[in-house]
Amino acid sequence: MSRRVFLIVLDSFGIGEMSDAEKFGDKGANTLRSVSKSPYFDLKNLKNMGLFNIDSVNYLESVSAPSAAFGRLSEKSMGKDTTVGH
Repeated sequence: MSRRVFLIVLDSFGIGEMSDAEKFGDKGANTLRSVSKSPYFDLKNLKNMGLFNIDSVNYLESVSAPSAAFGRLSEKSMGKDTTVGH
């Protein structure tokens, strides 16, 4: 039996600021919080996969049994995420 992995990377889909955000003018940045305020916001599948279970996402309802593994990443390099981190 073969196994498959589906890896979803939400690039530039910030879920809260990085520890060095103030150095780059990104203090308070949170893409998920911003887009969740839209009346068109609907991420049922990503919610069920565990997106809202990530630490500090306390403004959206999490699920008790996510259907996928989830996590938060940060770059090791010093610099703005989009330019240096990728």
